[in-house]
Amino acid sequence: MTTENALLVARQLAFSYGHKPVFSQVDLHIDRREIVCLIGASGCGKSTLLRLLAGLSEADTGEVLLDGSVRVDRAARASVVFQSPALLPWLSVAANVGFGLDFVCRSKQTRAALQTQVKNILEQVGLAEHAHKKPQALSGGMAQRVALARALAREPEIIYLDEPFSALDAITRESMQDLLIALAHQHQSAALLVTHDIDEALRIGDRVLLLAGAPARIVGEWRPAGTAPRQHRSSALHSMREEILDSLSQPSTPWFPVI
Repeated sequence: MTTENALLVARQLAFSYGHKPVFSQVDLHIDRREIVCLIGASGCGKSTLLRLLAGLSEADTGEVLLDGSVRVDRAARASVVFQSPALLPWLSVAANVGFGLDFVCRSKQTRAALQTQVKNILEQVGLAEHAHKKPQALSGGMAQRVALARALAREPEIIYLDEPFSALDAITRESMQDLLIALAHQHQSAALLVTHDIDEALRIGDRVLLLAGAPARIVGEWRPAGTAPRQHRSSALHSMREEILDSLSQPSTPWFPVI
C-alpha cells in the first residue's frame, strides 16, 4: 500500500461491540482529491469504520493519521453526509447550510462573508432559489443536495458519505453522484463513500475497497479505468463487477489486482 501522497492513512484498525469483533487489521489510505468507495454486505461494519475514520468514534486498537500525524482536530477538518439529510426543520435551507459556520471552533468571519459563502454553495448545488424554504418543502433529492452543500460549506479536506443516495430513485441517484464528483473536484476535497451498491462504486470511485469477512477486513481493491462518471454497461466494468461479486462470496481470500 503506497501512502506517500495520502491525505489519510488508517493502520491496523480494530473495533468490537462488547466482546464481538466487528473488524480487525484494517489498513487503508485516501489520497488528496481522491474519491474512494467502500463496499460490503449489510452489517459488515462499513458505517462503523466510516465513523472511526471521521473521528466520531474511537477504535479499540490502531491509528488514523491525517497529513502524516495523529490529529486531535481530525473531525474539524472533515464533513459527514449521512443516509438521512438530518436537516433542522425549523431552519431555512440557507440557515441549514450555514449551521455551525459561526461556531467558536471555526475561523472568525463577518456575517456578510458567511452569507456570501452560503449563497455560493447553494448556487453550486442548484438550490439558490430555494434558500428561504424550509426542509419539509423539499424533495428527497433536494434535501440531500442541501446536506451536501452543508458539508462543503465547511471547506473540508475530506468528505465522508454514508450511503447518502440509497433512498433516492435511480435518476435522482445518478444526478447526485454526478454532483458529488463535480463538487469534490471543484472544492479539491477527498471523499470516502460507503455504499452497498457495486454499480454506484464502479461508476464514481477512483478506487473501490471491499470490506468483508468475520471479523471484517479489506479483502479487495479495484481501480476502474476511465474518468468518472463511467458508463454502467462497459465490458471492463462488467468484468470488474463479477470479480467483486466473486470476492464477496469468498471473503476469506483477499483479491488485489496487480498494478
